[in-house]
Amino acid sequence: MKRNAFMDNAKVLFIFLVVFGHMIQPFTTDSAEMNTLYLWIYTFHMPAFIMLSGFFAKGSGDKGYIMNLAKKLLVPYLIFQFIYSAYYFLIGNSSWQAGIFYPHWSLWFLFSLFSWHLLLIGFKKIPARHGIPIAIIVGIFIGYIGDVGHTFSLSRTFVFFPFFLIGYWLTEKQLMLVKRKGVKVASIVVMLALAVSLYYAPEINTGWLLASKSYIDLGMEEYGGIARLLVYITAAAMTVSVLAWVPKRNLGWITKLGTRTLYVYLLHGFFIQYFREYQLFEVNHVMDLIGMVVLSALIVIFLSSKPVLGISQPFIEGKASIVKKKLFHEKERQTNI
Repeated sequence: MKRNAFMDNAKVLFIFLVVFGHMIQPFTTDSAEMNTLYLWIYTFHMPAFIMLSGFFAKGSGDKGYIMNLAKKLLVPYLIFQFIYSAYYFLIGNSSWQAGIFYPHWSLWFLFSLFSWHLLLIGFKKIPARHGIPIAIIVGIFIGYIGDVGHTFSLSRTFVFFPFFLIGYWLTEKQLMLVKRKGVKVASIVVMLALAVSLYYAPEINTGWLLASKSYIDLGMEEYGGIARLLVYITAAAMTVSVLAWVPKRNLGWITKLGTRTLYVYLLHGFFIQYFREYQLFEVNHVMDLIGMVVLSALIVIFLSSKPVLGISQPFIEGKASIVKKKLFHEKERQTNI
């Protein structure tokens, strides 16, 4: 599929929000403002990122595609599950003993992404007008199963699948409708109204937005389905609202970062977990928050750099084309000298 600057710009924004959201999470308990910002980001950043992943899954289905996907997603999952376990042990984090089917922290996305492609084999045979409502109903129903949770990333897989499926069925023309003036005006109202609502609302369990717990664990066994439907509606409205303000034009090196988001997603945890374990930062005023924004952006840029890509490519993609290309050009340069 031909790359679209709008899509890459959106991916850069959402991967930045992933990093930034993880950066500020430890400071949400002591600040209503930080908690509001955190919840506001989490209402849409993963649903939107997952929807874009579905958009780029147009070729999904045949046996060769699935085998290649297993190599691309499951192999890095196993590798990084081991690496993160060792890393947690080294920095003294007690969660290093997590089992192979209990994804470490952000690694759930790889397991779920592979599962979404498998689900797509069947769902793409169902017309979108039927398949999407079915996926939503399944996502709502899964919360009533008490044992559903982090294991195999089951809860998140089914809860977030509707966004992946919507992305799959979206055409580029349909997606670009978010750039209409009326949508932009409405988006401001939606984003501001949600921020105010989150600030003044009673305490909200983040499990609703993380989609990793059953309704029993969330303390709403009877009416959990209604609550999840509201979360779905909020996520959809916020995804449209934020996408309305993503630039369409190519932003040069910033847009190019959108081609490297998987690297940032898999690697930023080494920074975040280190910061958390040793409590290196505090947020006491607005300049501290600005510092968090800058640091998050620098992490995204650093983890997207050629040296980092070259070192980590064998673990993430199972190949070393970047290093080989660098060595080839160096050898060619030496020959010319």
